[in-house]
Amino acid sequence: MAGTVLLVEDDTRMRELVSDYFEADGFTVLEAANGEKALEIIKNKHVDLLILDIMLPRIDGWTVCRTTRSLSNIPIIILTARAHEEDRLMGFELGADDYVTKPFSPRELLARSQAVLRRSRQQGESELTIWHSGPLKIDRVSHEVYINDGSVYLSAKEYDLLLYLMANANMVLSREQLLQGVWGYNYYGNLRTVDTHINRLRDKLGEYSDLIQTVRGYGYKFVNCYSQQKKPPKQHEVNHE
Repeated sequence: MAGTVLLVEDDTRMRELVSDYFEADGFTVLEAANGEKALEIIKNKHVDLLILDIMLPRIDGWTVCRTTRSLSNIPIIILTARAHEEDRLMGFELGADDYVTKPFSPRELLARSQAVLRRSRQQGESELTIWHSGPLKIDRVSHEVYINDGSVYLSAKEYDLLLYLMANANMVLSREQLLQGVWGYNYYGNLRTVDTHINRLRDKLGEYSDLIQTVRGYGYKFVNCYSQQKKPPKQHEVNHE
């Protein structure tokens, strides 16, 4: 999930606090204390997420937001003490993806940032018709699945489950989340349904069954982290703190 965040905030202490919190979670944080520096970074460096204060020297946050959106589709979170409804509406009209008011919890800001990044990445992936993960390939138009170019037959629900896992790659998903995401809120089955289908999927993935890992006491995650030349290690279980 981690990526590069541009934090635009003129309060040095707040900027340092947020930067430390995000870096501890694996993010690379670029910093700017004014709007002019922010636009310079956006134009010249790769940024996955922009966290933007509104009250900035030189160039205000509204202008930075408007200019950024004209240049890029990177997610933007407005971070400001201005909590009036008209300010929030202005932010969304200019293309912001979320709006966080001060004072705020760094933990909440991190969670909101992860959610915005997740939606952005899933939207980008959803536009692709062919999904790859190492030796595994899914053609979302024909609903065909291949391993090393060999066809793999999956039932409709097995296919839906694999697609859902891949769409949320490297995220730990509870059995409840999988049941609701694949079978729907109106499904009256139990959590063992998930386990049964996971086992069937693993059988059909054969030597690559460890693409789907068990998180003990919680659920499962799809691991999307190795190339087609490298086979995954044979270890189903990982610890979940």
